[in-house]
Amino acid sequence: MRAGAVSGRRRGGTAAGLFGASLLVAATVLGAGGASAQPSAPPSGSASPGGPGVGGTRGDQGESDGRRGDKENRGEKGDRGDRGDRGEESGRPGSPGSTSARPSTTPPSTAASTPPASSSAPASASASASGSASASASASASAKPSAVARPAPAGAVLAAAEAGPGAGLPTAQGLQQALATVLTDQNLGTVGLAVADAADGQLLYGKGENTAATPASTTKLATSVAALSLIPGDTRLTTRVVKNAATGGITLVGGGDPTLTALPADQVQVAGVPADPDTAPASLDALARQTAAALKAAGTTTVALDYDVSLYTGPLLHKNHDGENIAAVTPLMVDEGRTDPKSLADAPARVADPAGAAADAFANLLKAQGVTVQGRAKAAAAPAAADAPVLGRVDSPTMARLVERMLTTSDNTLAEAIARQAAIAAHQPAAFEGAATAVTQELTRLGVPMTGVVLNDGSGLHPGNAIPPAVLVKLLALAASAQHPTLRPVLTGLPIAGFTGTLGKRFGAGSGAADAAGLVRAKTGSLSGVNTLAGTVVDAEGRLLAFALMTRTGAPVDTARAAMDRVVARLAACGCH
Repeated sequence: MRAGAVSGRRRGGTAAGLFGASLLVAATVLGAGGASAQPSAPPSGSASPGGPGVGGTRGDQGESDGRRGDKENRGEKGDRGDRGDRGEESGRPGSPGSTSARPSTTPPSTAASTPPASSSAPASASASASGSASASASASASAKPSAVARPAPAGAVLAAAEAGPGAGLPTAQGLQQALATVLTDQNLGTVGLAVADAADGQLLYGKGENTAATPASTTKLATSVAALSLIPGDTRLTTRVVKNAATGGITLVGGGDPTLTALPADQVQVAGVPADPDTAPASLDALARQTAAALKAAGTTTVALDYDVSLYTGPLLHKNHDGENIAAVTPLMVDEGRTDPKSLADAPARVADPAGAAADAFANLLKAQGVTVQGRAKAAAAPAAADAPVLGRVDSPTMARLVERMLTTSDNTLAEAIARQAAIAAHQPAAFEGAATAVTQELTRLGVPMTGVVLNDGSGLHPGNAIPPAVLVKLLALAASAQHPTLRPVLTGLPIAGFTGTLGKRFGAGSGAADAAGLVRAKTGSLSGVNTLAGTVVDAEGRLLAFALMTRTGAPVDTARAAMDRVVARLAACGCH
C-alpha cells in the first residue's frame, strides 16, 4: 500500500494511534534509592539545564527546540574501530519465508498497553511459540481495547492504538511486499531490519535480524532497560555537602548527577525549553545557600573545601572522548561539564576537569552567601564518612525522568552516568567495564537473547558495540509489556518523529516520509558510516509495531536518514496482510 493511502486505511483507532501509541505520556515510577542514590524526595532547589547531551555525525538533524542537530556520537572521527558490514539477510527465523513469521490468519491482539504474558518471549521465537502467542491474542481479542492503560496508579502510562474492527497482524509476506522497494534504496547500504508486534514482541519480519551490527546510540535502549530494571524509577541522585572531621572543613560529595546546574532558576532549560518541576535538575546555588546557612548558624564564615569523587572507579575518559560529545565521566560536575552552561551547540566544548570546575563554582556561590573558602578546593584525600553530618543536599529528577531525557536528546554524558548507577545497583565497579557487565547481566536475567551482543559503554559512542536488530525490538517489547510497567519510560522517552528530540527535524515535508510524522517514536543512532533507528510505529490499522533498522553506508548522512525514514513510513502506511 502506498504512503498516500494512509488516511483511507486508518479506522477505529486513528485518533488513538496519533494521540495514544505515538504520543506516549509518562508518570513517575516507583521505588527507592540504591547504594549511591537516595529514595525519592521533593527536589531541593531543583533548577538546571544540564542541557541535552551530545553526539552524532556532523549531519545529524534536529533537536526538540529546532536549533540543535541530532547529537549522537558525532565525535567518531572516522569510526576507526567500526565492525564490518554485517546486515545481509540471514534467512533465520522471522526472515522472509521463514516459518516463524506469523500466518495471516492470526487474530488481532488487543492494545499494546495490555500485551499478553508471552510478551517476554524472545523476538526470534519458534513457530510453536508463535502459535501460542496467537492463541493468547485470540483469547484477549474479545476484550474492549483501551486507548490508554495504566499498569499501576503511580506507574508510567502507555497509551496504545486501538486496532480497527477485524484488523489482523501484518504478515511476513505483506511486510516483504510493502518494504521491497524502499529496502533496495542504494543509500541504505547494508541493512538489518526487524519488525515485531509491540503487543507481545513476536517477530513479524526480518532481514538480517539476528546479525549483530554497530548500534551507535540505540545502545541507550539497552542501558535504559537495564537501569530501570535494577533501579526504582523514583530514585534521585543526591549531591551533598558534609563536615570533614579530618580537616575541620567541608566536603562536596558527588552523587553521579551530571545535570546539576550552576545556572539561576530563570535560565534553566531542558532540550531548549524551560524546565518544569518534574524535569528541573538540582541547583548548585540552592546547595550553597543551605550550606552557608548551616555554617553561619554554627558561627563559621571561613572554611576549607574539598570534593569527593570516590563513587566512580576506572578511567575518566571514554575511548572516543573528544572534549565535545561527552564530558569526562566523573560523579561530580555541573551542567554536564560544558564550558558555557547555556550553549545550544550540537557538541559543546567541555571543561577538562568537571569535578574541579564544579567545586570552584560552589566556592564562588558560597562566597556570594558570605562564606569564604580558603584557597582553592582540591580532591579529598579519602571518601567522606558515611555518618558525616550533612550541611546541605539537593536531588536530581527521578531516574525515570533522567532516562526519558537521555533518550529524547541522546545525551551521552547522562547515559554513562545512568550506566554507572546500574553498575552500582548490580554490585559492579562503577566504571565503563563494570557498567557494561551490569547491563549485560541484567538483560540476560530479563530473558533478552544476548547472542552477538557486545557492550563496551552505556552511550553507544564505542564503535566496538554490537547488537542484532532482533534484540533491539525485544528491548522495546519488554518496555511495552504489562509485566514490566517500570520500563515504560524507555518508550515515553523516545523522540517523536517530526516533533521532538533527535527526530525533531526528520520525517518532514519533502522527505517522502512526512505521512509518518507523529506516528513514529524512535531512538536514533549515528557513527561515521552508521545510522540506526529503533522504536515504535502505528500502522494504517492502528496497530503498534516495534522496529529496528540498522544500516552501514557511504551515502551522505541526511540522504541515508531520509531513506531510513521512508522505510519506517512504509510500515506506517500499510496493514501489510
